[in-house]
Amino acid sequence: SHVVYSITAVHLRNMEHFITAVTHLEDLNPGLSPLALVTSLRKIADQSDSLTHDLVGSSDNRGDIHYETNSFITEQMNINHNLSNFLDEVTHHFITNDHDQRGVVLTPDGTTVALAPLLLGLEYGLRANKASNQPHGFHLLPLAKYLGMSFLQFGNATPPQRLGLDGCWDSVSAPMVFTLSGVPSLATDALVHGGMDGAILGKHLSVVNSSEVNLSTLLRSYYLGTMEELDHDLSTHLRGRYRRENFKKITNVSLLQEKVADALHSHQQKGDLGVESLMEKGIKDFMLRYMECPAIIPRCMWGAAPPLVPLNPLSPPLPFLYIHHTAIPSKPCRSLQMCSKNMRAMQHFHQKGRGWYDIGYSFVVGSDGYIYEGRGWMSVGAHTKGHNTVGYGVAFIGNYTAHLPAQYDMELVHHHLVKCGVSNGFLQENFTILGHRQVVAGTGCPGESLYSEITTWEHYKLLTTRTSTVTDMP
Repeated sequence: SHVVYSITAVHLRNMEHFITAVTHLEDLNPGLSPLALVTSLRKIADQSDSLTHDLVGSSDNRGDIHYETNSFITEQMNINHNLSNFLDEVTHHFITNDHDQRGVVLTPDGTTVALAPLLLGLEYGLRANKASNQPHGFHLLPLAKYLGMSFLQFGNATPPQRLGLDGCWDSVSAPMVFTLSGVPSLATDALVHGGMDGAILGKHLSVVNSSEVNLSTLLRSYYLGTMEELDHDLSTHLRGRYRRENFKKITNVSLLQEKVADALHSHQQKGDLGVESLMEKGIKDFMLRYMECPAIIPRCMWGAAPPLVPLNPLSPPLPFLYIHHTAIPSKPCRSLQMCSKNMRAMQHFHQKGRGWYDIGYSFVVGSDGYIYEGRGWMSVGAHTKGHNTVGYGVAFIGNYTAHLPAQYDMELVHHHLVKCGVSNGFLQENFTILGHRQVVAGTGCPGESLYSEITTWEHYKLLTTRTSTVTDMP
């Protein structure tokens, strides 16, 4: 008996609904292997190109990789009209003239992921699992393709726009349209996220017992697992929110560069130093943007109100980073929903209760694996009275008088955010980390425990006298 699939039940552009659709496909086709299933999904996403053929068609012994043609799969697969339509709309990637990005879905942690490179990565992993000899670095190919095309497209553009753009959803709770925040590169954030996830999960699938693989279960655990389901050793978990850490474990600069060159077939033009130097610059940009820098949840994702007036610009690079705790909210937030609620509450209090133009902090750290954008790198904050023009204010959500934030959350700041700030020219290389209490009298912020911890951080400085103040705007 076929599962009845209603498009009214599943129509939103979010990961939950895509995984529900995959589950329906599995239920409709109980005899279909995960490889056959993912290949058919990839076919729907229209990802059939020479790159795929290079990997899956290069084995001398076809039996090694159980090669199944797309026409065979399509004919053999049970799929109803509604399901087919939804999958076609949700997986087929393109960008409209209005900069709407299609073929992307919103995950529960606030990240937007393109499905085409994810599906290609899953397919490569399952094919490699069945191959007698796994192609070296196969897991990086889907990502490498987008990176290579993007590096070449922008060439030596100044400022470099070889990578990225993020965007905003029309609604976080009921996402349908994702609009990019400007003119995108050919490797948008969503495509990179999909490529990184495809690499991580593809690598995982290449070594597991493939008879025990269930696609919807794997995707559900990777994207829909909550913080409460994780134990203390966070980084070892195969979870979407830790993609940057997990991706770091399966790649390096030279391997990624080699795969980007392969993807472009630029081995045919090895002597072309222009292409090679573009690759090197591009990979360097990639490592900074997606591996050194932390993932930051933009204002539109947490539902920020606009500033009451245009904010004054900062003049980076700045010499200071001030550490705060929010005290209220006093509990750590462990999901996008809860952290966003906290961010909106703080912004409301700062604007209405304190009369400030916006949420005071530059950045805020949740306990969900993410940093939230406050006033950001470019605007003067209202966090450390008398010092707002010379430093950034970073607050940990919670009260840290008697205990510490999670190790992972602290590392996001003192390893990733600060390196990102220095590399991008926002923080001076010899910047100083200070606790709020060191420069403003009468506050215990950032709490006894957290203050004691930051005294052990690189760039922390013990002050013998309070530093001089400047006049602040709210």
